[in-house]
Formats: sequence, structure tokens, C-alpha cells
Amino acid sequence: MISNVIIIHGCAEDDKVKLERGDLPKNEKHWFLWIKKELKKRKVKVYVPVMPESWNPKYEKWKEVFEKLPVDENTVLVGHSAGGSFITRWLGESNKKIKKLVLVAPAIIHGDYWGFLKDLCSFTIDKSVKNKSEKIIIFVSDNESDGIKKAVDIYCDGLGIKSIELKGRGHFLYRHMKTHEFPELLQKILE
Repeated sequence: MISNVIIIHGCAEDDKVKLERGDLPKNEKHWFLWIKKELKKRKVKVYVPVMPESWNPKYEKWKEVFEKLPVDENTVLVGHSAGGSFITRWLGESNKKIKKLVLVAPAIIHGDYWGFLKDLCSFTIDKSVKNKSEKIIIFVSDNESDGIKKAVDIYCDGLGIKSIELKGRGHFLYRHMKTHEFPELLQKILE
């Protein structure tokens, strides 16, 4: 039985500019609100916090916000892009056990081209993460960037799992998916 679902968004260098011009906050974009609504219909508690300064993310600042959330052995953690990096790193450092870890196009530093993400996404995957979660799922798209595809390979190798490849979803952003719905994710959270 799931006690709650916590969804952590990703980052973009221009997030500050987008926020200043009135764009939706990170936790209300793409598929986040749809997933939240669908889970609430099923009486599942959902948390989708806005993580601090996504244009210049710092692991310790994100950790402060995240650790105020209720994480227990029946929690499902979902992370998109850099959010997947954060929760994998946090889970490796914590003594917590969870129900499920779901990563959507997770990022990890493996080159020089993600400079603004270096503090958040530069780490080695702790192999103990696979023992702290009953199930680990990774989604990737066939038309994702080479950098994220390589990151997904690093996660799969580090966690001893295979990813689920979906067709034509890009980086799982609305502009790539052309929909707010993400039924495959909902299914994996609930099963």
C-alpha cells in the first residue's frame, strides 16, 4: 500500500527568467499536475514541492526542503531529470527505505556540458539504493538527448536494472510530449 508520492522536478538554466516573466512554477508544468490529480482521485497523498533556485540548484538547499516531507517505507519517490538525480543521491546517503523509486529521464554529470547542474548532479550512484527500494523504474524516450541516454545507461548499470523506453517523448516535457498525460508513469506508480 502506498502512503504517499513525492515528485521532484528538474532544472533549466533559464528557469529564473521564466519565473520572472510569469511562467508556471516548475511543479505545475508538463505532467506534474495531471499525475497529482490522478493520484488524488485514488486517495493517494501527493507532494510536488518547488525546489529552490532550479536555475542554480544546490544539493544541500534541495535537501533542506526535501527532508521536511514525509518519507517512509510506503513512499514512492518520482524524479524528473535533475530531480531524479537529487532523489537517487539523497536515497544513497539516507537510511530510509521506500516502496518505489521512479526516475524519468534522470540526469547525472558525465561530461562538462551541464555546468550549472554540477553541484546537484555530480555524484556516484550508491549501489545500496537498490536495497532501499522495493522496485526501481527508469523511463527514457527513444528521441531523448544523447547526454540523458548516457545518464540512463549509468543509472541502469549502477542500479542493476533495465530502463523502459517510450517512443517520441523527448525529455518528457509538454513541448515534446504534446500532452499533460503520462499514463505509463501513473500505472508504474500504482502497480
